[in-house]
Amino acid sequence: MINRREWLALSASGLCTPLLAADQPEPQGHDAVVRLGPDGVWPSQPPSGCPFVPSKSIRGLAFSGRHASYTNADTWYPSWASDGAMYSPWTDGEVNGVKNGSGGEKATTSCAKIAGDDPLHLTVTHIGAFPGDPKPYGGRYPCGSLVHNGIWYYGTYCLLETKGLGLNWDVLGPFVGFRTSTDYGQSWTDTQHTPADPLFGEPEKAGGPVKFGAPHFVDFGCNMEHSPDGYAYLVCHGAVADDPKPRPANLSWITADRIYLARVKPSIQTIDDLSAYEFYGGRAQGGKPIWVRDLASTQPLFEWNNRCGCVTATYNPALRKYLMCVTDGRNTVGKFNTFVLEADAITGPWKLVTFMRNFGEQGYFVHFPSKFIAAGGRTAWLMYAANFTNGYLKTGYRSNPPGSRYGMCLQEVKLL
Repeated sequence: MINRREWLALSASGLCTPLLAADQPEPQGHDAVVRLGPDGVWPSQPPSGCPFVPSKSIRGLAFSGRHASYTNADTWYPSWASDGAMYSPWTDGEVNGVKNGSGGEKATTSCAKIAGDDPLHLTVTHIGAFPGDPKPYGGRYPCGSLVHNGIWYYGTYCLLETKGLGLNWDVLGPFVGFRTSTDYGQSWTDTQHTPADPLFGEPEKAGGPVKFGAPHFVDFGCNMEHSPDGYAYLVCHGAVADDPKPRPANLSWITADRIYLARVKPSIQTIDDLSAYEFYGGRAQGGKPIWVRDLASTQPLFEWNNRCGCVTATYNPALRKYLMCVTDGRNTVGKFNTFVLEADAITGPWKLVTFMRNFGEQGYFVHFPSKFIAAGGRTAWLMYAANFTNGYLKTGYRSNPPGSRYGMCLQEVKLL
């Protein structure tokens, strides 16, 4: 691991972006400790230029203080299957004494079963691991995961290795495609696509712009029961090449400028077939969403320059609302911001529920598992990982809210 001085020297020479440089200046005290109010409400502190109007239906998040954490790994994206359990990818850590890593030629991505109905008393069981050569990229990681009608669709994406450093945080590569399993992860059929020949055909060259680099399935509940039309929807983060004011690591595993949307009728035959996909293409006169087949014609759901990043979405059936979580990953190794949006339709318009500065303080892969949304819709659980740099970069980020750590974290919240 290179030290800070070496990194800054390499940055000045143009060999890499300054990911370990000090956090960019923030208004309203970026480095200050965020303290919850007496009612547990995380203060919403949106920066100037926020493109979203405040929600009148959900006015913020209040943390109850009940929390739990499991495993010593991250990248948890559980899908609620018809057998009542949740199934999720995981990587870069340890589950049940099994370790894996998603970087280098021996990159592996794993899967697990999450059993139980009480977030405070879950059983997480490692199922297996699958190798996936990332070449010509430096790492391969899990993303979109869906179990529907007994078939598990498991997606992976790549990150570009920083030249000569052996690191792979800062440049988002392609979404490769989906491997599938018909026995809940006991055996797998690999995707026909490769990092050099990915499903969506982007980027055109390594390091180029990506729109659909790390997609995540919208969580429609048990066995996708609340999909409005039988489609599986994918939310994705991306950026374009002509960004007038790019930040360090402008398009990475955790940073972006735009959010995109795709959909497909899931089956083994369609999930890896580009011709089966439709992409959000903006709105027609009168506001009706447009769906296009041509990836080049797609339009972002929204854009917030230097503020977007890893994105997830969940349908809340009691409130008839979609909840979207977006992580503003700043410089990829600093403190992260998380903002939550709500909408009546997956195509928006999206409204701001809360902008949580320094959530975690380095919280990422944030989402609302549909299984843990209460019947009334106002109580839910946030799942995320946190503070991955505390170990080897010695950043010393706080566990805020308490219970945040590197692992599968759960926090009970009230939707105000």
